[in-house]
Amino acid sequence: MQTPDSTVRRWLRASFDAAVAAADPARVVPPHLPHPPAGRTLVVGGGKAAASMAAAVNAHWPAEAPLSGLVVTRYRHSLPAYGAGAPRIEVIEASHPLPDGRGEVAALRMLAMARTLGTDDLLLALVSGGGSSLLAAPVAGITLQDLRRVTRALLHGGAPIQAINTVRKHLMQVSGGRLAQAAYPAAGCALIISDVVGDDPADIASGPCAPDASTCADALAVLTQYRIDAPPAVMQYLAACVLQPDSDTPRPDAACFLRMHNHVIARADDSLAAACGYFESQGIRAVILDAHATGEAHVLARTHAARIRAQANAKPTAWISGGETTVSLSPGSGRGGRNTEYLLALALALDGFPCWALACDTDGIDGSEDNAGAILSPDTLRRARATGLNAADFLATHNAYTFFMTLGDAIITGATRTNVNDYRVVLTGV
Repeated sequence: MQTPDSTVRRWLRASFDAAVAAADPARVVPPHLPHPPAGRTLVVGGGKAAASMAAAVNAHWPAEAPLSGLVVTRYRHSLPAYGAGAPRIEVIEASHPLPDGRGEVAALRMLAMARTLGTDDLLLALVSGGGSSLLAAPVAGITLQDLRRVTRALLHGGAPIQAINTVRKHLMQVSGGRLAQAAYPAAGCALIISDVVGDDPADIASGPCAPDASTCADALAVLTQYRIDAPPAVMQYLAACVLQPDSDTPRPDAACFLRMHNHVIARADDSLAAACGYFESQGIRAVILDAHATGEAHVLARTHAARIRAQANAKPTAWISGGETTVSLSPGSGRGGRNTEYLLALALALDGFPCWALACDTDGIDGSEDNAGAILSPDTLRRARATGLNAADFLATHNAYTFFMTLGDAIITGATRTNVNDYRVVLTGV
């Protein structure tokens, strides 16, 4: 007997909720808090999860232990109620994915605060996805507008986050281990929620407390590879840095890293496992199709469609995948995001094959729109044609947000205040 549509939609949404809950800072931060030091504890950090991570620290840090600090999060990502008791950590909101002056000022304040720490003190850094843009204080000679221009070009050019951050680490005062350098000789602990495939602390939020193995020469190579027309000041700075490497980010063997510990406390694998557990509790087989997917969203969708066509049978199965795809935009592109683009490409590739699907960003924001993603149903294309929507045209113009909003299938969650990349599931046999 065919499962009612309402039940399938409930399964899909509940699986996404389970994935997000597995990375909830209120759950993952407290078990990893270090012991208070003999001196002061300074909390700094940035990212989409920064406010909720700070609230968890505030709620669980011993009341008698000195605690103060400052974190920066994306606009509308602060908490309505800030932890238990009076907050001891200031929260500032700034712009993402393109940086603004509020983030710049916050980053400079954090560096100044870190430089006041001594040997008996502790730097507690709260790091999550989005931190690169939110902690964007440019190095000397580079303006914020220069940084925005380079970031926008890399994003629109389809560069993966590791490549984007290779450039940004060498253009910003907090990134590439410079925050750890500023806090030395204090001890340091960075608690990290990973939004990067591979979970390398050096790539997450451009690694403010992690050793940086890349160089300014690597940053120049990325700009060349993606044909980025960078501002002259950026090119001049990077070229000069190649000739004077001592002005670059601290080397991996620098003394500041001897007292700094980076801990990834939430990652995509944990969230995918939670989603699998949910489906299995409903009697549905769960298969990890691709845990760390990268590349163009529409290409991945066609790859997944081919695999599912070849492997699916009558048994109810949830084909789950994670990772972070990209979308290379062109002039005249519409409104979309990588998850809705994936779903629209999947619909076209699986046209006539009965399945449901969901694709959402675990931070609640797919690209720059107000939705987390969308749901695909077996009759999506039929309903679209009846409404006068040409799915292929919407895909070609990267206008998937408009497509799914028109059909009423967009998922709007608001900010989840965490971020472990994308969550996708295709349901067959239901």
